[in-house]
Amino acid sequence: MKVTIERAALLKALAHVQSVVERRNTIPILSNVLLEAKDGGLALSATDMDIAMREETPAEIGQASSTTTAAHTIYDIVRKLPEGSQVQLETIPGGQLALRAGRARFSLSCLPIEDFPVMASADLPFEFSLEAAALRSLIDRTRFAISTEETRYYLNGIYLHATKNGTTNVLRAVATDGHRLARVEMPMPNGAKGMPGIIVPRKAVNELRKLLEESADTVRIALSETRIRFAFDKVVLTSKLIDGTFPDYERVIPAGNDKMMEVNPKSFAAAVDRVSTISKDQSRAVKLSLSRGNLVLSASGQDTGSATEEIEVSYTGENIEIGFNSRYLLDITEQIEGEGAQFAMSDAASPTIVRDTADASALFVLMPMRV
Repeated sequence: MKVTIERAALLKALAHVQSVVERRNTIPILSNVLLEAKDGGLALSATDMDIAMREETPAEIGQASSTTTAAHTIYDIVRKLPEGSQVQLETIPGGQLALRAGRARFSLSCLPIEDFPVMASADLPFEFSLEAAALRSLIDRTRFAISTEETRYYLNGIYLHATKNGTTNVLRAVATDGHRLARVEMPMPNGAKGMPGIIVPRKAVNELRKLLEESADTVRIALSETRIRFAFDKVVLTSKLIDGTFPDYERVIPAGNDKMMEVNPKSFAAAVDRVSTISKDQSRAVKLSLSRGNLVLSASGQDTGSATEEIEVSYTGENIEIGFNSRYLLDITEQIEGEGAQFAMSDAASPTIVRDTADASALFVLMPMRV
């Protein structure tokens, strides 16, 4: 193999694929990136056996061939090379890869390409496309609620499924960790109708979101009951899906909450953040004391003291006191893009529904806590 490539192009592709590679691997080949020089470009691939990423980038090919080398090592080397460098990659006798840039010379160990695992590209019968901005929004407004509790593995991702909202067909994303729930939907894209309900794992969600940060293109999505593939620009991300049953989330969305509070989400979040500073425990509990047109936020710490702040709200119901984890409150209010957040409450022990008054596509549920 003999390749000449601009540092910036190589660094961008390496930054993407190496993030799939785990820092500690018991299988040596999984620490490596597969480099394939062919057809006027360089293709880079990496996998952890659950996720596979492949990216193609323009390069000058002197000799077409393939090899594998340590992903994090080559990424760190290229990252430290001077901007504007031309990087030369060449396989040399002894099973090594020579990397040259200016006066810098590196010789990197390689492993046989035959050892590199290929994720089976099983039939993916459901295909549709989403705008990158729409997919970014879907992820951002749900992933904060993904559970990190490994024993409840079926909650360790975003549940994506086709359903109906009234008479409208929608594509809906749901995530929950048992303390809060995020449900966001969008009009059903062509090709998604009839798709199975799938759980996209947290790692795949996070890798996809990083890629979407740099893309404004349409994302092509293909899936089956066991795998999903996202393709855009020159990148293809394939992931296994979580093999489990997502719980019936509709059962935890209360229907009879009649105490309605409307508040500016930015001023509310700022007040929650200030008041919760006094509490040093993990939950940083904040109590909301509501009366007509008025909200008092309060918190206390065993060794630090107490804090209160009063803000104006739109509320005409009976007085109520209810406590929440302040971090969860902030996570949800960050997703409110409009000027108004609506809190629908029942009592101090029942789940509260939070909505964006300007956007009916998103709904959040938050469990209260005793304060």
